[in-house]
Order: sequence, then structure tokens, then C-alpha cells
Amino acid sequence: MENDNLLEIRNLFVEFHTDDAVVHAVNGVDLTLKKGETLGLVGETGAGKTTIARTILGILPKPQGEVTGGEVVFEGEDILKLPERGMRKIRGDKIAMIFQDPMTALNPIDRVGDQIAEAISLHNQIGKSDVRLRAMDMLEMVGIPRERYNEFPHQFSGGMKQRVVIAMALACNPQLLLADEPTTALDVTIQAQVLNLMRDLKKKLNTSVILITHDLGVVASICETVAVIYAGEIVEYGTAEQIFDHATHPYTRGLFDSLPSIDDKDVKLKPIKGLMPDPTNLNPGCKFYDRCEYATAACKDTHPEALDIGEGHLVRCLHIDNGEGGAK
Repeated sequence: MENDNLLEIRNLFVEFHTDDAVVHAVNGVDLTLKKGETLGLVGETGAGKTTIARTILGILPKPQGEVTGGEVVFEGEDILKLPERGMRKIRGDKIAMIFQDPMTALNPIDRVGDQIAEAISLHNQIGKSDVRLRAMDMLEMVGIPRERYNEFPHQFSGGMKQRVVIAMALACNPQLLLADEPTTALDVTIQAQVLNLMRDLKKKLNTSVILITHDLGVVASICETVAVIYAGEIVEYGTAEQIFDHATHPYTRGLFDSLPSIDDKDVKLKPIKGLMPDPTNLNPGCKFYDRCEYATAACKDTHPEALDIGEGHLVRCLHIDNGEGGAK
């Protein structure tokens, strides 16, 4: 039977080395992404979401960033073993990334059309005139008139800049799109437009997407599967329906409890107490131990394995009751 998995991440570990300590950014992550699927990575700042994406794309900062274990299998090949020359052929062509801040993703002194054209010319053996026409077509695909090809980034609004970044990422029809908080810097109206654009382009090009976000509303609107990340680990993984309707891990439930209710304005928010653990000094047990209301002495020293509580819904917790209401 043909494997319909486009990407498989197996037991991935990533560290950052500083003068003073070692930052344990990603700690044994396993992920699977099917062709045409959108996977949401959810978690607080510093959880390791962007590091996972940068590892897939092969753009960890050197020499500080280091993959210390695991595999990233794309189309049946472990791309972590590829030399830089091999990754250049994949990067921007088969795998592309929408970066979080369009202000820093775009070169301020180059015309936006030329920045889109650069990726096209690198990965396609076509003439300059055809490259220019294709770049113009990409601008129109994301809702920007082709006549604006020769304009500079400062002549565009924030939402328009993000559309240009999306056009750059999709210029070579990638099979995998890594979207790192693509709507964070945008107002609500433009955010909705960008999400609709991504949804339409995904259907048109059959692109698989890994969406990194803090916004559970964005996840609900665009993702089929969800992985909740905490301190470099996946603490809960499942379909969007499983995560939203049957959240089980205390951290996942805490994320939902901290959201305001539209229906009942009298309900007080219930924030997750405490802060993320220091990634240079993680305890050997559950990483959520210090903030969890259900924690016991065993949680501090025993590292929980990911348990399937039904139909592929995985939870990393010592105190679950088979998914029927979360932690005991």
C-alpha cells in the first residue's frame, strides 16, 4: 500500500549551545503529516514550534543550533542527512516557509516582484521574461495587481507585505508549506483575508501545511490535525475535533480555560499559573509538573510516554482517565 505521508518526524532532538549553557529546545518530537493535510502546532512562546519548522527547512543558526538526534523524513528520505547543496534544491522549491514578520522577511531595497522572481529563477530553467510573468501571476494569485511588481516593500501595508511573503513561499508550488504565525502582526479583518487566501491556495495547489500559531481560533478554522507543544515536547496530538471537543492533557485544557467566552461574559478567565520551565534545566519527569494542578511526586521524576486514548488521540500524562474528561 502506498504511503500517503509526506513528512515524518521521528524522535527529534534539537539543542542550542551558548557560552553559559545548553538550551534543550526540542525533546523527542514525533510528527506525521499526510499529503494535502494542515497540521497546527500550538503552544506558548519558547515551546519549540519555530525550531521544529527551521529544522525541517535546514535553517537552524550555526554553529549554535544542533540536531542531536532523530530523523526528518520527507518523501521517504531523511533530509537531515543531506548536504547543504542538496537542501538548497529542496528549500524554496519542495519546502517553503512563510516567516512570522513580513517586515524582516522582505529585503527593503529590492522590488517585491524581483524577490518573488528570485525563487522561481533558482529552481526553474526558464527565461527571464517567463520568470517575470510567473512572478506577476503569483502577485495576482494573492490579490495584488501585477502592476505593482516594481514597487518596494515600504509601499505596501502590513497585510499586503504578508501577501507578498505568501507569494514568495508559493512561487514554486511547494509540496510542504511552513507557516510561522502568518497572521500575528495583522488586524482581524486582514487576518481573515490571509487565512481565506491560504485555504484557497491549499485547495488549488494541494499543498500540505504546518501552521505555527498561538491562536486557537486560527487552528479551528484551517487545521485538520493539531499538536500541542510544551517545553519542546508534544503533550497532546489528534484531530482538531479531538483536541477541541475532548482536550485531555492539563496544559491543553488550561489553554482553553484561559480563553474568554462569548456566550457567558460573567465567567472569569482561568490562566495557567507560573511560567514555562527553564530550557537549560529541565526536570527529568513531566515538563508541566510545576504548573499542573494534578501533579504528584511521581510526575517530577517519571517521564510520561505518549498514550493513545483512542483513534490516534495521543496524550503525554501520567494521570489520564482514558480520555473521558482529562486528568484525574
